[in-house]
Amino acid sequence: MLKIENIDVFYGNIQALHGVSLEVNEGEIVTLIGANGAGKSTLLKTISGLLKPKKGSIEYLNTNISGKAAQSIVKGGLSHVPEGRRVFANMTVEENLELGAYLRNDRDGIKKDLDHVYELFPRLLERRKQLSGTLSGGEQQMLAMGRALMSKPKLIILDEPSMGLAPLMVKNIFNIIQMVNKEGVTVLLVEQNANMALSIANRAYVLETGKIVLEGTAKELQESEEVKAAYLGGL
Repeated sequence: MLKIENIDVFYGNIQALHGVSLEVNEGEIVTLIGANGAGKSTLLKTISGLLKPKKGSIEYLNTNISGKAAQSIVKGGLSHVPEGRRVFANMTVEENLELGAYLRNDRDGIKKDLDHVYELFPRLLERRKQLSGTLSGGEQQMLAMGRALMSKPKLIILDEPSMGLAPLMVKNIFNIIQMVNKEGVTVLLVEQNANMALSIANRAYVLETGKIVLEGTAKELQESEEVKAAYLGGL
């Protein structure tokens, strides 16, 4: 579904990604783990059109999307939940969700998907008239995910969904990621909570200083001594 081949990405003269290649097959949950500053968010921003690769190609559903405008990538069914949630603080929960569907004009479908988001996240239904800036971190994460689902994605990319959340909320968010995946949405997940990410993923990649250094099934990476020492607290 997504095939990244040998991409280089720069910020000015500083190279952030070095020849990165990875793929995501339809129906999978693929996770990308790595330390802070490894280039994980840069990779996601490049996939969703917010950054342009200097070299290499990004194919989504057999179409080269390298350098395409972000809105046309969203229209093609690829949605990005950014790090730090980025909800529109001065708008209500429901207005944020409706914004997620701004490229759609199937009114009945939008209503159906809004109801479904409220089923997935009952807390958002309770808070639907509340300003988003007044929500807790966990509620804002739910809102950011719900907003992305309103664009009816085939592939959703999630950047650090558990960051700054209480353990119970983290469990809840990961359960919802699995539910969304079971409903047919493919998932690419960037996550510092490597243990949690590997527990729900099919396959995984490890990114270090802008390079993919390991890849395999999630189980293989969970059992790798190198990964255990670096990312799983030596478990």
